[in-house]
Amino acid sequence: MSKVVLVTGSSRGIGRSTVIEFAKKGLDVVINYNHSEKDALELEDYIKENFNVNTLVVKCDVSKEEEVEEMFSKIIDTFGGLDILVNNAGICHDSLLFDKSIKDFKKILDVNLIGTFLCSKYASKIMLEKKSGKIINVASSNAIDTYYPESCDYDASKAGVISLTHNFAVELAPFINVNCVCPGWVKTDMNKNLTYEQINEEKKNILLNRFGTTEEISNVIVFLASKKASYINDTIVKVDGGKYN
Repeated sequence: MSKVVLVTGSSRGIGRSTVIEFAKKGLDVVINYNHSEKDALELEDYIKENFNVNTLVVKCDVSKEEEVEEMFSKIIDTFGGLDILVNNAGICHDSLLFDKSIKDFKKILDVNLIGTFLCSKYASKIMLEKKSGKIINVASSNAIDTYYPESCDYDASKAGVISLTHNFAVELAPFINVNCVCPGWVKTDMNKNLTYEQINEEKKNILLNRFGTTEEISNVIVFLASKKASYINDTIVKVDGGKYN
């Protein structure tokens, strides 16, 4: 029986690449989206055309518990279980401190942090029944040593994801490995509005002198979910090209 993986926020960017990499490995994949239905269905078609695996597309706002609970019910009904969870869903809305509203700040926390908590809560219940599973959280180098005041809400949410990683690893041991990947600058839609000058300025602070690709992040995620990473737990992995300033 194939293993089953859920990647939240997987219709585009890092999530999309991660689904494809898991499908290449022969895993059945759950594609989650909230707004990008067209992209999610196109990804499902791509998976079906190129890989001999089963798919499930689920619309779910990970910040809402009733929708998360329903998503996991659909996963159980379709596959009978879940082996791997990748908490990838995330949003960002940059603005100056005095322009940020409480509503906007909470929205970032709800999706990035509460979403990670809720999906981990329901996934771990399933995994603990068979005493096996992997949870990989996607945070950001912004949560460690890369500071952008205009992204203070995003940075705080991702620092919270790192904290959840540590606590979940302790609570779910020894049956579930919980790790976290912290990407640096990556070529995704989240960064599509950067100017040429901004990109070049950021490259100066990266030892590899370039932004990463989504595949370079998803390869690390898939590795952490594999048997080769069976003794890696409660670990935060920076994938940022060697950012030094």
